[in-house]
Amino acid sequence: MVRETITVSTRTLQWQCVESAADSKRLFYGRFILAPLRKGQADTIGIAMRRALLGEIEGTCITRAKSEKISHEYSTIMGIQESVHEILMNLKEIVLRSNLYRNRTCEASICVRGPGYVTAQDIILPPYVEIVDNTQHIASLTEPVELVIGLQIEKNSGYFIKAPNTFQDGSYPIDPVFMPIQNVNHSIHSYENGNKEVLFLEIWTNGSLTPKEALREASRNLIDLVIPFLHPKFNPKEEILNLEDNKGFAFSDKLAKLTKKKKKMALKSIFIDQSELPPRIYNCLKRSNIYTLLDLLNNSQEDLMKMEHFRIEDVKQILGILEKNFVIDLPKNKF
Repeated sequence: MVRETITVSTRTLQWQCVESAADSKRLFYGRFILAPLRKGQADTIGIAMRRALLGEIEGTCITRAKSEKISHEYSTIMGIQESVHEILMNLKEIVLRSNLYRNRTCEASICVRGPGYVTAQDIILPPYVEIVDNTQHIASLTEPVELVIGLQIEKNSGYFIKAPNTFQDGSYPIDPVFMPIQNVNHSIHSYENGNKEVLFLEIWTNGSLTPKEALREASRNLIDLVIPFLHPKFNPKEEILNLEDNKGFAFSDKLAKLTKKKKKMALKSIFIDQSELPPRIYNCLKRSNIYTLLDLLNNSQEDLMKMEHFRIEDVKQILGILEKNFVIDLPKNKF
């Protein structure tokens, strides 16, 4: 456990991680403060952050399992200690992290011959999915039998209850818990006769991300949710009627200026995760603080090539997507 001395600024709003711990591979803890806040602000931020942390953070889970030897969800398999239902519950508990896009799925599998224990390390995964704790138990094979299971992995947020029946291909649904945040608490400390407040925020995660990463992602998600309020619906005719009559500008100049403003606002509201970019390219852009299409267009091809782990093939792929979906291009060099 790491603890830091709490220092509260009396002028500028600041945040600080004052305590952190990793109790196990599947339990991380972090305690943060935000100060100084005016009376009432700490509760506003604390409630919003708690809801964003518990409901908006994306996680990766196993959502479906299929095996030719399974006749029913509550059946047993000769030579396997656990019932099929217990195996499905164990698969539900596997903690994963991935570079998948939201609502995207991928395939994985288990192929083990007994006797022996089947753990998370026996899952054969695509390269962009990682297991947090390889020791998580799945099944115990007591005889020389084979356990072959096909798995579907998905990235999403929240909690879903699947229909209690099999899919058409004979696979079985697993109720996924796409919630890497296990718990969130917030408390408030008042000072200066109650006129100032300090917000304390405690976060527990399942190990797929750290509390600090979760806090940043939740903050970005909150910003994304309120950004539309900063850009009301644009009506060129209404804007033109409301413009003052400046003699130095013609009507066509005003219309061109408004059209340019509208296009800029539209590009700012399109996020790069809507552009069908591969996960690796998406993560490289995200690490460089490029979140919207407008952010991307503010960079030249030369700028992208300077980013870490970026290749010429990645730039060509981005250019192809921009041309196909938006009929726009990136400049080769900065002006």
